[in-house]
Amino acid sequence: MTTTTTKPKSALRRGVGAFWRGLDATRRFLFNLLFLLVVVAILWALFGGGIKPLSPKTALVLDLKGELVEERAGSVRDSLVAGVSGNARRLVQLRDVLNALDSAARDANIDSVVLLLDEMDGGGLASLREIGAAVERVKAAGKTVVAWGGSFDQKRYLVAAHASEVYVHPMGMVMIEGFGRHRNYYRDALDKVGVTVNLMKVGTYKSFAEPYIGNGPSQAAQEADSYLYNALWTNYMVEVEKARKLPAGALAKGIEELPQRMADANGNAARVALDWKLVDGIKTRDEVRDLMVKRGVYEESYKSFRQVGWQEYVARHPDKAFGDAVGVVVAAGDITDGNGGPGMVGGLSTANLIRAAREDNQIKALVLRVNSPGGSAYGSELIRRELELTRAAGKPVVVSMGDVAASGGYWMSMASDEVIADPSTVTGSIGVFAILPTAEKVVDKLGIHTAGVTTTWLADAYNPLRPLDPRFGQLVQASINHIYAEFTTKAAAARKTTPERIDEVGQGRVWTGAQAKERGLVDRLGSYGDALRSAAKRANLGDDFRVAYAQRPTSFAERVLERMGFSDVQALNVQVKLGLLPADLAASALSGKTAAGIGKELGWLSDVADRRQPFAAVTHCLCEAP
Repeated sequence: MTTTTTKPKSALRRGVGAFWRGLDATRRFLFNLLFLLVVVAILWALFGGGIKPLSPKTALVLDLKGELVEERAGSVRDSLVAGVSGNARRLVQLRDVLNALDSAARDANIDSVVLLLDEMDGGGLASLREIGAAVERVKAAGKTVVAWGGSFDQKRYLVAAHASEVYVHPMGMVMIEGFGRHRNYYRDALDKVGVTVNLMKVGTYKSFAEPYIGNGPSQAAQEADSYLYNALWTNYMVEVEKARKLPAGALAKGIEELPQRMADANGNAARVALDWKLVDGIKTRDEVRDLMVKRGVYEESYKSFRQVGWQEYVARHPDKAFGDAVGVVVAAGDITDGNGGPGMVGGLSTANLIRAAREDNQIKALVLRVNSPGGSAYGSELIRRELELTRAAGKPVVVSMGDVAASGGYWMSMASDEVIADPSTVTGSIGVFAILPTAEKVVDKLGIHTAGVTTTWLADAYNPLRPLDPRFGQLVQASINHIYAEFTTKAAAARKTTPERIDEVGQGRVWTGAQAKERGLVDRLGSYGDALRSAAKRANLGDDFRVAYAQRPTSFAERVLERMGFSDVQALNVQVKLGLLPADLAASALSGKTAAGIGKELGWLSDVADRRQPFAAVTHCLCEAP
């Protein structure tokens, strides 16, 4: 008779396996329970009375920290990588600021607004004017707006000037400089290293590539820049002087007299700003807090005046979720052919958003919010065509131009029922170019030789290490001429004029929104809100219409965490810890740093050769909102 015995090793293995399975099941149970608690918390906040109503005499505090943008850019991967690497961009979404201010104007419990602008970055004139106009609406509702800053640059001051009262720190200043720029020109430097830049373009004023082919701006570029900047500067001065009730010319006079004014004030820049009547007083931040306590109600929980932060306040006023709506697609950044990355406009991805909005039965009209200096002509046409199809489907299309809507940004705007621009929008730049760098002199110096066999002359016609084949240059120039003809013809049809007339105001020249209106390139001057109301009116939606933003798809977990107030990075980290996203997304966190300054400009030239982009026409104005 044989006796079977259990091997100790097998028993140990089974025991460890059972323990591990139990541990894994416990881990999954706890994570699932945690996620369930998150869901319950957000549902309670939304439907269970979890948000405490505001008390009377509450102050709305807009502590705007970060870059002012049209929309938050980037995918889940982009945000996670940026957060892990410590390079996460702080973004202030323009529409959220407008939502907060307009809601405050209607809210009986909000009696004042405090603007803290020290850490607000970026923002073009059109965006800043939108915020300034919203501040004026708050004041018109009988509420006081107080602006404070350690210092104000001229962008932040354009917003602050609209406040009822403006205060600056004793060691601060108001720095208003005017507009203008000096570019870097690389012709001599490129000649020294042996790089030849071959340019094909249409448009006398199309100055994008001038830094690579000259040592200074052309006369046409100087003429156009001077006309543009002087108009923008005049608009700025008129707006600030009106908001601050200063005599006409006060800003220009103050800048001319600034050295003497600083000497008279013994270098006290804050005192100069006060004497100049740019501010109403000189106060530290705690002194402003004491002022607000005296005017309002002391709140023990804040150890300060009764207040609500603007992001919390925006969460109290979410967009309507259901019903007929005006759809909004934002096109902000340089234009590429395919899917746009962070801060980019993808021709394909943006076209897909427009198509989705067109096929959504609840969206009755569409607003395209443009803030782009241009880029790929092909990508721009993909977007324009989808707008054309949207109109053909019976849905009105209105274009709202933001800070910049030039070149490709103008191209995509040509299939609309109405184009509305801010007076300070930078637009136009109807022109096309291609740039073909070659480095045959570099390889000669290095003793490198290229040779080989091709079946036709075209097979290796553009090789950056060989001189440009003139026949290939002719092909590219012919293509550029054709695309410019397409640009002017489509613009003429959209503006109900002739290609010849468009050519007169085209030629790559940029205009302000007001100048564009005078030349028939836009329909009227107005705000983003005007564009929304126009679209709603065209779709017969009435005054109380819903606004639906078309954005990249987000996961359920992202939406829940966003509703709970988590930042993008916090939300992504929570999802990784819960096992909803793979942790190895962070592996590339330290890669892909962006060059700046000269490196960025020369890097762009290198990128043209590396990606063989000369085969694609470019509609870009190399311009930005000052």
